[in-house]
Amino acid sequence: MPNYDYECETCGKRFEIFQSMKDAKLEVCPTKICDKGGKVRRLLGTGGGIIFKGGGFYQTDYRSASYQSGAKKDSESKPAAPAPEAKPATPKSDA
Repeated sequence: MPNYDYECETCGKRFEIFQSMKDAKLEVCPTKICDKGGKVRRLLGTGGGIIFKGGGFYQTDYRSASYQSGAKKDSESKPAAPAPEAKPATPKSDA
């Protein structure tokens, strides 16, 4: 069930309501500050973002077993790249 943000047009109070998607949107301000029962409007938001916690989540984590075994065979068949050799430093001449 999502949270919805509302703002009262009378008292200006902003509040968040946790309600089902099937529930009708609020029309009257429920706060005690607004004794006039002001009209509320639902604010547009970006919605709740997904929060990933832990070591990491990647698209490839959930690949099929056949894909994973093929990828493993492919990575094993490639030879490792040789390490670059270090060149000795040449001294500068003062000529």
